[in-house]
Amino acid sequence: MDITEFAPGVKDKVALVDFSAPWCGPCRQMVPVISKLTEKYKSRAAIVEINIDSQPAAATHYMVQSIPTLILFDQGREIMRFVGIQSLETLENNLDAVLKNKSQRR
Repeated sequence: MDITEFAPGVKDKVALVDFSAPWCGPCRQMVPVISKLTEKYKSRAAIVEINIDSQPAAATHYMVQSIPTLILFDQGREIMRFVGIQSLETLENNLDAVLKNKSQRR
């Protein structure tokens, strides 16, 4: 079981997956950050939201114990994990670093 089962289309991309739930206050605080990331990286990375209530198997598989949990993947492989509220700058810096590394590998 890998991330492509829960979020089809991310296998060959850099992806930031947001494990959250609608009832979670800190998750709701992340909504504007996730929206900005989705807009900024739309052509370069997949920003995916997974509701742990509707996809509990994904949360279990990735051992999500607290939400929000954001996991950065490169070609389906977990690279980094962020737990709790994160700043836009922190997430952008890490996405940019992975994307830069990926472009240098080509």
